[in-house]
Amino acid sequence: MNPLCLPASIGGSDLLRLDQVVKQRMPLERGEILFRENVVHPALFVVRSGSLKTYATLPEGDVQILGFHIAGELVGLEGLSGNGHRCSAEALERSSLCEIPFDLLTDVAAKVPGLQQQLFRVMSREFARELEHPVMMGRKQAMSRLAIFLRSLSDRLRGIGHDPRVLHLSMSRQELANYLGLAIETVSRLFSRMQAMQVLDVDRRSVRIVDPPALAALAEKSDDEA
Repeated sequence: MNPLCLPASIGGSDLLRLDQVVKQRMPLERGEILFRENVVHPALFVVRSGSLKTYATLPEGDVQILGFHIAGELVGLEGLSGNGHRCSAEALERSSLCEIPFDLLTDVAAKVPGLQQQLFRVMSREFARELEHPVMMGRKQAMSRLAIFLRSLSDRLRGIGHDPRVLHLSMSRQELANYLGLAIETVSRLFSRMQAMQVLDVDRRSVRIVDPPALAALAEKSDDEA
């Protein structure tokens, strides 16, 4: 079983129990839906490769992107209440996932020492990451919003052993602008400005962080300082 589908290093009979619970899913193609808003599907999903976006449909019919999810991250936590998913999840590129039915997982967690605590830690980390979006949206300064997103993505890539300076943005500029609450023209100008400041090296969807301390300073800059 791929290590990305395990919340911790587990072996022996405990690993066999987990292996019986985790379902290996066929790859999702770009634009394919993993789950839809308001549909009951009580399972967690672990992104093994690729990336997804989650989004909600607003009352007026517009779509608000809530997050982007990369390898090693959980998707579907908001659907565990049994009342249906609060958002939809769509593949941004060819992706593969593991599906973990929640009822079976709770049974295994009760039998595997320490697994329940480890699951709580993983879920807590995911909830903390989701809080980054409203905090970021509270920033009035557009440059800070983009810097916060790029720094967060860099930290997440470091966590799964990737080069934190090299970012592949699988989302379009329009999708990123939607997530940041900015106009697409503003996002394009910000990338150009950060490149002129020698903070980033931008080549379409490939972004290299040239000056991590400068990016962190932009992310932490208050609206009054901007």
